Amino acid sequence: MGRLKTVLEMIKFEHTIFALPFAYMGMVLAANGMPSLSQILWITIAMVGARSFAMSLNRYIDREIDARNPRTKDRAIPAKKLTARYVLGFSIISLAVFFVATYQLAPLARVVWPAIVLPFVIYSYTKRFTWLSHVILGMCLGLAPIGAWIAIKNGLSWPVVILGAAVTLWTAGFDIIYACQDIEVDRREKLFSIPAVFGIKRALLVTRTFHVLTVCLLFTVGVAFKLGAIYYMGVIITALLLTYENRLVKPNDLSKVNLAFFTVNGFISLQIFAFTGLDFAARYLLKGMG
Repeated sequence: MGRLKTVLEMIKFEHTIFALPFAYMGMVLAANGMPSLSQILWITIAMVGARSFAMSLNRYIDREIDARNPRTKDRAIPAKKLTARYVLGFSIISLAVFFVATYQLAPLARVVWPAIVLPFVIYSYTKRFTWLSHVILGMCLGLAPIGAWIAIKNGLSWPVVILGAAVTLWTAGFDIIYACQDIEVDRREKLFSIPAVFGIKRALLVTRTFHVLTVCLLFTVGVAFKLGAIYYMGVIITALLLTYENRLVKPNDLSKVNLAFFTVNGFISLQIFAFTGLDFAARYLLKGMG
């Protein structure tokens, strides 16, 4: 149980709250309502497997950098709570879980799974040579609704790609905020984060730009899927939460980074999925009454 607790801490299991609601959102949109229990189960397992693979592989690849960073030196491998071999083995098992789950879903999912996994593999390396690493990380989460759509529809449609783009920019934006904590370490290690390359003030401006675009894309999703007023209430709440998030962090005050990163973004993902589901529920209720 002690080792399990260490593993869950290593992969930040609680951060699943960022991507999983968007996978469910893509699932609900694809099913035009409630998917089957089997689809919900296997998409959930696929998401947990994919995310566990991505996080554990990142910890394995970045183990030496983490050991030199005061903020991350207590992570599982640098602190010798887990061996590098154990973490690599866990990542391979997690990938196997994801692979098995995809074979329980639509046939196309069995073909495109490498394209879903590839950004997870390259993300840790991209920050060694490009400041676009934040966008690559965003793509990892942005693939959640797209993958869920493919798993049910056995195809792809441009409206769900727009949703994936919204998630990508939202994630890239808050990852830039998070990276502000490591600006000195990133510069010392020659890592390409946007704060390290352009400075915190400009980095936060990029985040605001990404988040404005996120809201615009979420409105576009509503139009494309012909969603109702309840969904747009969720988008408005998202806009307000993103405004609050961007006001929490200032170039000369990073004390509220964790509040902006985890708490606010957790609310964003949960509530936009909830309002999407409520929109469909209201639609079916009105249809039944008619």
